[in-house]
Amino acid sequence: MNEVLAHLHDVSIGYDTPLIEGINVEISEGDVIAILGPSGIGKTTLLRTISGLIRPLSGEIELAIPSRGGLGYIPQRLGLVGNLSVRANVSMGARVRTSRWWPAVFPLPKEFEEDISKAMRHLGIEDIADQPVRILSGGQQRRVATARTVAQKPKLVLADEFLGELDDDNVEVVMRTVHATIRAQNSALIMVEHHEKLAKEVANRIWRIKDGKLIEEVVS
Repeated sequence: MNEVLAHLHDVSIGYDTPLIEGINVEISEGDVIAILGPSGIGKTTLLRTISGLIRPLSGEIELAIPSRGGLGYIPQRLGLVGNLSVRANVSMGARVRTSRWWPAVFPLPKEFEEDISKAMRHLGIEDIADQPVRILSGGQQRRVATARTVAQKPKLVLADEFLGELDDDNVEVVMRTVHATIRAQNSALIMVEHHEKLAKEVANRIWRIKDGKLIEEVVS
């Protein structure tokens, strides 16, 4: 039986006023959840609240994941360091799993370096490992951000439209890699996705936000 990684108990989210109220859901190992709804309705706010970046207005969020490296977050703006190389950016994911005082200039243990190389290889960015991120295309930068999270090996991945700017072939590469990571580590993925057809192809659960409520739909 898959373990529950997160539980939202009667959670309301938003800023001054609620965007979504009365959320009661569980996220378990193996889940791939797509959040659908128009812009400005609370999708990104929900991810940021689950991640702990924003406090819920009410209710409780329980996370049963490791405190160090257990949660991976791919924001819309990616959070990459433009002047650093692809490898240096991807290595930041692996460093999250080590001591917070591990200096960035120090080499990582061999097992972490192998995770970094594997993530870059699977995302098709190994050949640009030494290039600075700032010169890459938007699609390449999204693959770097995904590789950074894969190298982190989190139990719960939160991704905000991380398939944007990717062509069909690269969407397949990214999703295949993320799915493989989830299976290998009994992880879960919650993704905000703009395209409903794609969401239903890759997710086993759909959360739709409508009239201030989160409604779960069965994926046929």
